[in-house]
Amino acid sequence: MGDPSDATYDLTAAGDDAVHLARELVRRDSTNLGGGKGDERAAAEFAAEALTDAGLTPRLLEPARRRSNVVARVPGTDPDAPALLVHAHLDVVPARAEDWSVPPFGGEIADCPVTGAPSLWGRGTVDMKNTVAMAAAVVRHWARSGLRPRRDIVLALVADEEDSAAFGADWLVREHAHLFEGCRFAVGERGGHTVHARTATGRPVRLYPVAAAERGSAWLSLRARGTAGHGSRPPADNAVGALVAAMARIDAHRWPLRLTPVTRAAIDAIAAALEVERVPGDTDTNEAVDALVARFGTAAPLVAPTVRNSATPTTLSAGYKVNVVPGEAVGGVDGRVLPGAEEEFARTMDALTGDRVDWSYDHVSPPVDAPLGTRALAAMRSALVAHDPEAHVVPVCMAGGTDAKVFARLGIDCYGFSPMRLPEGMDYPGLLHGVDERVPLEGLRSGVRVLDAFLRS
Repeated sequence: MGDPSDATYDLTAAGDDAVHLARELVRRDSTNLGGGKGDERAAAEFAAEALTDAGLTPRLLEPARRRSNVVARVPGTDPDAPALLVHAHLDVVPARAEDWSVPPFGGEIADCPVTGAPSLWGRGTVDMKNTVAMAAAVVRHWARSGLRPRRDIVLALVADEEDSAAFGADWLVREHAHLFEGCRFAVGERGGHTVHARTATGRPVRLYPVAAAERGSAWLSLRARGTAGHGSRPPADNAVGALVAAMARIDAHRWPLRLTPVTRAAIDAIAAALEVERVPGDTDTNEAVDALVARFGTAAPLVAPTVRNSATPTTLSAGYKVNVVPGEAVGGVDGRVLPGAEEEFARTMDALTGDRVDWSYDHVSPPVDAPLGTRALAAMRSALVAHDPEAHVVPVCMAGGTDAKVFARLGIDCYGFSPMRLPEGMDYPGLLHGVDERVPLEGLRSGVRVLDAFLRS
């Protein structure tokens, strides 16, 4: 198998391969516009070719024209060992070239203006063609070196994660569940990257979050109806007024504290790593938790969004002329729901929308969580510490969602683990879906080393 602690076990070429693969993937525009409008075919064909070069037999599967998924299985040496799923998505969110300082699909390499680190720029470098490239580079390294993992590794490179998963993971789980036979654990996006923080005395600390839970998605449509008419004679049941009032109540609502086991573990681990003094009752109320988390500094975003549900007004649509009162007004709300809080969320939305506004789900994906005491999570921790002895590995609940929600329906325990050692000063999560998205080249190379250690463990 090769020993990563052995000086002869060299992953330099694999790291360079990850940079090459990520660069070429970025150059294959796989923008997902939503509403069924997307095209992952070019990226999928390139990924399939890269895996074929590793001696695998990838399957390119499409539920609709050019909505492409790639699935391949790397056979392990122990047929009795449970398989491990590695999933990543090929689609990316749109990017307007005029907003970027480099072409978003050019795959350019240039220094980061914040850290100075040589970096790969382009849409998808953070979310998440970086992970596709690192995973492919690892299995290509195994093929060149004559290595095999102990357990089967199933690679699923999917479409449509940035919308509903209807053309990606959801379709694969419904129509091709046999491809994931034997998978006990899964790793996917978010987690395993460096978060730089400091103790109260200024001592630097490197945290590595690993996602062990996700809030569910609840995308809502709100609709108010009233009497249409002339703007100079406003009706008592103005639909716009009713909708705006409901949206304002939703925006101002203070959701109650709800700490899941994963978030409690995250708070405890971060507080210990940062040497934050604890006091009795510091997780008993909204105010106490907010005050405690604020003391985490740059690590606060790891837990702050996930101590309660949320609902964010995002869209409004009504009317067609300023002096015409419309008979209908429509709005959208992005809701995020913690494990076990689905009924609470629905009751709260009933109360906040009131009698004048109806609401319904446009899209729902359930919250998920995975156990904290598994061998898979222990192996992730070991792989990170092996390559950064000062790493503090922290299980977290993700504020948003991934395809883990879909694969969990197969009974698979899903974690977020896309490891990379990052330089201090880099706002890695802030680049997600942002302008001038970029990833350090050394981050890709370090991710290959950690993924190799984990996947072969």
